[in-house]
Amino acid sequence: MKTQTFQLVFEADPQGGYTVTVPALPGCITYGKDMQEARAMAREAIELYLEDMAEKGEDAPEPDTTLFGMVQVSVAA
Repeated sequence: MKTQTFQLVFEADPQGGYTVTVPALPGCITYGKDMQEARAMAREAIELYLEDMAEKGEDAPEPDTTLFGMVQVSVAA
């Protein structure tokens, strides 16, 4: 069995916690009350998603090489 890395997108929830999406796996969304739980829940969601794909005879997606970054700019107040 090989390992693969998936990018995660964490969005802070106004009520607390984080919603996590996996861009390479459409519809793979989970939630955690803090970053640690959110990451653990994302790992579980990805494993289940890939297990379901395998059961359907589908191949896992190729690794995503997209890079995310941030830049700070000044804006008028």
